[in-house]
Amino acid sequence: MGFQEEIYRRFGESKLKPEQYSALGLAYIGDAVYDLIIRTLVLRRGNYSVKTFHKMTSSIVKAEAQARLVESIEPDLTEEENRIFHHGRNAKSGTSAKNASIIDYRIATGFEALIGYLYLKEQLSRAIQLIALGLERTGQYDNK
Repeated sequence: MGFQEEIYRRFGESKLKPEQYSALGLAYIGDAVYDLIIRTLVLRRGNYSVKTFHKMTSSIVKAEAQARLVESIEPDLTEEENRIFHHGRNAKSGTSAKNASIIDYRIATGFEALIGYLYLKEQLSRAIQLIALGLERTGQYDNK
């Protein structure tokens, strides 16, 4: 049983199709999924203080870094993935970007929507593949 199925089963929730969520709903869950993936990578580097882990993670998950990552992988997105990314990027969030340009913030929102969509479609391996490709191309994460 997968992660999502276990949650739905345990809490008696019914599963919705990813297409039923708003772009910002997809970005909401995508933000958490991306953060968990990056935290998992950072944690394997060794035993550091929580402050150090936070600094390492923040440098990768901030909007500016996500925007660079997306720009590096955009040619590799499928038509469907590109559509989801643009839908998320163009969504009006009603919040202002903190410590980021509005352009980077909107690109990051589109990326998070894509990650959320892939997660909800149970295509986490594709999300991880895209993240790994982007981290490699941008040099944001050195797995040594």
